[in-house]
Amino acid sequence: MAQNVDMTGKTCVVTGANSGIGKETALALAKMGARVVLVCRNQEKGEAALADIRREATAAQLDLMIADMSSFASVRALAGQIREKCPRLDVLINNAGAAVPKRTLSADGIEMTVAGNHLGAALLTLLLLDLLKASAPARIINVSSEAQRNARLDMNDLQFERRKYQALAAYGQSKLLMNAFTFELARRLAGTGVTANCLHPGVVRTNIWPSNPPLLFKIILGVMKPFMLDSKRGAEVTIYLATSPDVTNVTGEYFVKSKVTPSNPLSRDPKISAEIWQWTTDMIGVILA
Repeated sequence: MAQNVDMTGKTCVVTGANSGIGKETALALAKMGARVVLVCRNQEKGEAALADIRREATAAQLDLMIADMSSFASVRALAGQIREKCPRLDVLINNAGAAVPKRTLSADGIEMTVAGNHLGAALLTLLLLDLLKASAPARIINVSSEAQRNARLDMNDLQFERRKYQALAAYGQSKLLMNAFTFELARRLAGTGVTANCLHPGVVRTNIWPSNPPLLFKIILGVMKPFMLDSKRGAEVTIYLATSPDVTNVTGEYFVKSKVTPSNPLSRDPKISAEIWQWTTDMIGVILA
């Protein structure tokens, strides 16, 4: 269970905060006294989420920022807005993500699943690293998935330009990339007071699944739905990593049910992690020594 920690004076950014796990995470942090920046893609849905949270956490200090995490220009504008409005950043939660049923391209011409689930989060994180370091101790939390467990990597075809696109394979790959990037980031942040961890929230009933999915998705979701967690329970691991004193100095780990758990071995391979780091930074155009 998530702990009720006093977060007064701390600033937390939560992407994908208009619904599901992101909204529940933002609400919990607001109730603990944190200033919470809700990052949402849609203005109307974001304002509705803001109003809902204000009703339950009347004294909360909340900000709404609009960004499309699959667009580099949008993420860069978001980072600028956060840096301008927030004198400190204690917790960055990269929660936004989606399963994309058909291969489509982002505004930057990049396959949408890897753009929205991994590259956007990586870009935002690197653009905010100086602010996180200046606010240390600080935490970076990446919401991954057990879909990474059996994911395969083809470093020469991460955008499914040659392979046949499959939504679940693309989703799993994006989360495997996220994990490997998180572990490498944690290694590079050693000694800075900034930790970086990733997590599986559980199989949760959220809107990452497309509204009109292919037949295979419909069958899988139909079978799994009775066993899925609600968003409140799905947010527990994220909240634990964002607030618990138990993990103040824990970094470079993958959590399932709030416990350190082995990740896909590919994400722990130093050679592969270095390749993924290089590919990611090349794609987003950020150099970090």
